[in-house]
This record gives sequence, structure tokens and C-alpha cells, in this order.
Amino acid sequence: MSEPILTVADLNVTFPSEAGPIHAVTDLSYEVRKGEALAIVGESGSGKSVSSLAVMGLLPQTATITGQIDFMGNDMFAMNDRQLSTLRGDKISMVFQDPLSALTPVYTIGDQVAEAVRLHNPSMTKAAAAGRAVELLDSVGIPEPRRRARQFPHEFSGGMRQRVMIAMAIANEPELIIADEPTTALDVTIQAQVMELLKAAQEMVDAATILITHDLGVVAGFADRVLVMEKSKLVEQGGIDEIFYHPQEAYTQKLLSAVPRVDGQVTAAERLAIERGEMEASDAGAVGGITPDAIADGAEDTTEAPKILEVEELERIFPITKGMVLRRKIGEQRAVDGISFDIHKGECFALVGESGCGKTTTLMEIMKLEKLQGGRIRFNGTDTSQLTKEDRKKLRAEISIVFQDPMASLDPRLPISDTLREPMRVQGYSRTRMDERISWLLDTVGLLPEHADRYPHEFSGGQRQRIGVARALACEPKLIVLDEPTSALDVTIQAGVLNLLEKLKRELDISYLFVSHDLSVVRNISDRIAVMYKGRIVESGRTQDVFDDPQHDYTRVLLSAVPIPDPQIERTRERILLDRDELDAKIAAGTADHAAESA
Repeated sequence: MSEPILTVADLNVTFPSEAGPIHAVTDLSYEVRKGEALAIVGESGSGKSVSSLAVMGLLPQTATITGQIDFMGNDMFAMNDRQLSTLRGDKISMVFQDPLSALTPVYTIGDQVAEAVRLHNPSMTKAAAAGRAVELLDSVGIPEPRRRARQFPHEFSGGMRQRVMIAMAIANEPELIIADEPTTALDVTIQAQVMELLKAAQEMVDAATILITHDLGVVAGFADRVLVMEKSKLVEQGGIDEIFYHPQEAYTQKLLSAVPRVDGQVTAAERLAIERGEMEASDAGAVGGITPDAIADGAEDTTEAPKILEVEELERIFPITKGMVLRRKIGEQRAVDGISFDIHKGECFALVGESGCGKTTTLMEIMKLEKLQGGRIRFNGTDTSQLTKEDRKKLRAEISIVFQDPMASLDPRLPISDTLREPMRVQGYSRTRMDERISWLLDTVGLLPEHADRYPHEFSGGQRQRIGVARALACEPKLIVLDEPTSALDVTIQAGVLNLLEKLKRELDISYLFVSHDLSVVRNISDRIAVMYKGRIVESGRTQDVFDDPQHDYTRVLLSAVPIPDPQIERTRERILLDRDELDAKIAAGTADHAAESA
């Protein structure tokens, strides 16, 4: 084996706080060799991102750091910031989790990529650097790179911005690339493209890669070795097959068993538990104690229940305008293009698709309870466009929403008790009834009575999402809309939230409209599913039927892009590439045929 290019020995990172020192990383040691892909996995707060920032020399001055970091013979702790700057972006580079925050909004994409080149090649002319920037954008698969280089970050999608970050990371052919959660909250198709691109970039410059993530499906198809971290410490490390098929530590087994699988198969950790006699084969593949097959069996019963929500030919069109003073319409964007679906009492109905397909716009049209541009929405048989102001206020008690970002949806100035009391106060609940209901809500979502007086910043991400669910339950709704409720959560916390949602659905007979791009989660919680593409529903049906036998090309593309936490499968499976022009033509032809038949 080649000599390691990075050696981390006995790394300790401590931050001061009012409650005393916080040990973010404790006695961490590992090595990375040239061309190797190393994954560091663990839940939020495990220390994986802090350890990578320590390697880059990007920790704040308040951090106390001990140990040793040797990169290609350089003692990173002995170097000053100017010396470190000569390494960062040249020999060692980083792809950050949020590309929008990492890019400067007032400079063009081309200028920012060119800057990364010229900083380490001062003799290069501006014109040569601009040409190199276009080449790099083209190498990471950005279409029309010369035109796109003149655009600004806000004009790029999330996946395209992440491609720009990868282009900047490989600009100077580094020896080590650190990717910190590079696919969090990205659509599955974009996620697959980014990971394939990162792998190609690694091979292109023969760099070592450190992938920091909590997504074990992504790890299975990318890494050679895995480090597992828990509460600032390294608990297990080994080759990719060793960790996935023969995990030794209970925490590693817990992480693996918490990952929902889009193929509905037994996880490697569950297979091991079955072999040891610790689990029955019939219980494998479950999330929250409920198996996908059990949910599918229950779907037949829900279709016989009364309809709680009916959406018919819903449309939402946004005008495209031009001009600053005298604005004129130059086109239109059909965000929602005549979709229809219904939800039965006690059913979880899922809307899935990529960002921009119209999922969230559909939710907003439903939640506004106002007059529509086109189509009809009926809730419990009532046409929502005909409601008076007072009727809308009453109906908001029966339909509620849980947002994607739990921290952004909670008022940081209010204790949790006031947050839960607010919707009940609007509906005219008495003080006694509100107090009784708050106690019940906290207990129902698995929180303690003393949590009522705490503020949002005192809770973890999973706990904040549970508070969001409690607030949605406050006024005894019949339908809860869930907008990507688990997209940014760790797998174990995600499993806990899914467990809670499934439990509430069964016990309270609540209906869900579940919006997500995570098909693994959707398979493990929904009864029926509708797949959206560019404002239209291209396929719908019972979840098990759609996953086992997808009929539409786009559905097959989505399913093939979902990572499966099984290295053997990831090494052999083939992904279906999306030809959007061909797909658009097929959908347009199908729409034309449908119109002709109707006529």
C-alpha cells in the first residue's frame, strides 16, 4: 500500500461554553492514502464535520486543538494562516454542505471559479483563467458552460451549484478532496449525479477523498473504507464490506438498521441480527415497527374509507416578466398543470418528484383555502374556494402543516408551551383545555412535561421536528400536510420521526399528504403515491405497485437513482439516465393523445 498523504493522530477539539468545555472530537486517529475514498459517518454532533474543519485549518480561534495532523509531510498545527492558504484550494480542497452559502452572490460563477485558479497560479492571465473556468464547468457536466459562467449563483439550481463547488475543488488538481455532506437535501437524481461526478473528479485528478455524511446509502456506492463516529469518538472503522456486512459495534448496527431501503429488502445489519437469533425474519425491513408490506396491505382498507381531500384539475401558472420599471409578460411557468388526486380518511398519500416539479406549490394551493386559478379543491366535501373568512378560520383547525425546516418554523422567542398554545388560542380554546392539551401533545410526541418551558434552540433537530408535529396536532386536525419532514435529519432521528407519524396515523386515524423526494422514506410510510414531473402527475397507484412495477420512464429513473445501503448491490446496479428532451416529448405526445380522445 502507498504511504498515507494524511495522518490524523490523537486529535482533540474542545469549545468553551457557559456550561463548561464541549468536547467535539476526542482522541481521533486515522489515515488516508492517495486515490482512496474514506467515509466518516455518524449522527449530527458526532464530531465528523469538526474533524474535517480541523484538517483544513478552518476552526475558530476559540477552539482548543491538540494532537497531530500531518498532510504530505506538513505539520498543519505548525503552519500559520498564510502558509495554510497556500495549501487550501491547491493541495487540499473542500466541497461544503450548502453551496449557496459557500458562493459569493455578487460575483458571476465564472469569476469565482477563475479566482480559485488564479490564486494558486498568479502568472496566469485573466483571459486564460476565464477559459480554464469554462473548461472546468464543462468537465462537471454544466450545459452551455460559456453562457452559464456569466450567470450568478441564484440563477443555478442546488445541484448545479454543487457542481460548481466540485469544479472549484478540482481546479488545481488537489491531492485531497473533503466533501462535507455534499448531497444533503438534494433530489435523488441530482444526488446520484453529484456522487458520480465526485467519484469521476477523484479519478480525474487521482485525489484521495474524505466523504462526511449520515447517508449510508451514499457511502455504500462510493467509499473504500468507513469510520463510524459517535459523540465525538471513533467507535468503529474498517473496509466498506466489513462495516456493512459484519458491523461489530452496537451503534454501527443501529445506524445501518435505521436506513429505510427503497427496494424493501433486509438490511445488512438486520441480516446479521437474524443470523444471531436477535430478530425474526418477518420483522426485517421495518421502520418504526411497521414493514412496507404491512403498510401496503393496509392500503386496500383505506381506499374504502371516505375521502377527506379531493383535488381536481388543479392549476397554478406564474407569469414570466421582463423589465424593471415597465414590466411586461414574456411567457408563463405552469408550476401545477391540471393535476387530480384524492386522500382517504386514515391514509398516507405521497407526492414525490424533483425540486421544481410543483409539489410544494400544490401544498400551498391546498393550504391557502382560497379561490384558485384553475380546478377545484374539496375538503370533507366542502369547496374551499367558496369559503368565507370565518369558514377558513374554522377549517384551519382541521388541516395543518409540518414544515421542512423545524428551526425556521418555530419562533425562537417563544417557549414551546406558547408555540403549542398559539393555534388553540386562535380557535378559541379555554385556558384549561389548552393546558390539558399541551400535556397530552408533549406526551404523544415523546417529549417530557418539563420541555414545555424550554426554547427551540435548546432542542435537537429531531426534537424540534416532534414539536412541529405536536403543533400540527394541537387543534385535532383531520389532515396533516408534511413538507419534506425528514429531509435534513440523521437516519436514526428520521426513523424515530417516521415511527411517530405511523403511530399517530394508526391511533388517531389521521390522514397525511406527505411530500418528499426521498423515495426510501416514502416507501416505508405511504399507502398510495403520485409521481410529479414538471407540474403533472405522470404515474400514481398503491405504493407497493408503483415501486415493484413502475410504468412510467420518469418513475424508473427516480427509482434507479435512489442509493441502496448495500455495497454489493451498488457495485453492480445500473442507473437509468434521464434524457429530459425525450421524456418531455413523450409526455407532450401523451397529453395530445388524451386531448384527442376527450374531443
